[in-house]
Parts: sequence; C-alpha cells; structure tokens
Amino acid sequence: MRLLLLPLLLVAVPLSAQPDAITGRWTTIDDNTGRPRSVVEITLRNGRAYGRIVELYDRTKLEKVCDLCPGDRKGRRILGMEVIRDMVTDGDEWEDGTILDPENGKEYSCKLWVEDGTLKVRGYIAFLYRTQTWVRATGR
Repeated sequence: MRLLLLPLLLVAVPLSAQPDAITGRWTTIDDNTGRPRSVVEITLRNGRAYGRIVELYDRTKLEKVCDLCPGDRKGRRILGMEVIRDMVTDGDEWEDGTILDPENGKEYSCKLWVEDGTLKVRGYIAFLYRTQTWVRATGR
C-alpha cells in the first residue's frame, strides 16, 4: 500500500517547490513600458542561485558599463554582469541574497519564487519593496 502512495506523492509536489525551478533564462519586463528589457540566466552554484544578464533588447546598450555599481561591478559592462547573488533556498522561495539594478547602481535584498510559471522577483530595503514578474525566455 505504501509503495502505491509514493508515486502519487511525487506527482503532487508542485514545480515551484523544486529548488531548481528558478534556474534557466528569464525575460525581464520594463515596469513603465511593459516591454522586454533583458534576459537573465539563473544558475545554481554550491547550492546558491546567481543571475547574469545574457541578453539586452536595447542594442544601443550592448557596450554600456555600470559607472554607479558598487564593488567589483563598478565600470564593468552590463551585458554579462552578475546581478543576482548568493540566494539560498527556503522551501519554495529563494532569499537572503541581493539583486543589483545596473541602471542606477543600487543593490537590494532579494527574494525569488515561481508562481504560475512566472518568476516573482522582489527587491527590498527594510519594509519597502517592489516586485517584478519575469517570464521564461524564448528564442528570438
């Protein structure tokens, strides 16, 4: 009887509860225009999630550098930049890492989770936050 229940339990586990559900390529969407801005590829290294900008939709920004970015990212090209760092899983959410906005050089605490096939990306300082919805990237 127990052996019959095991396959049912495995099927019942939602995709978002799987640690690697956030991995892959995600299209970021501009809050003001609703247009795609970039593609961020999220990977896992040593149990932590990291995200790097792998594509920019605005071709005029391909060579742009981040003069306002802190630390090791200052003066580096935005294309290829690691913008999500050190996220750790807590059940079906990833947290305790940071996300960088290369447009203004500001770094925020971050939380990530998958909801209805989209990636919810929340950047926050104390109790103030903004949540974006990213969608799975498709080939262009």
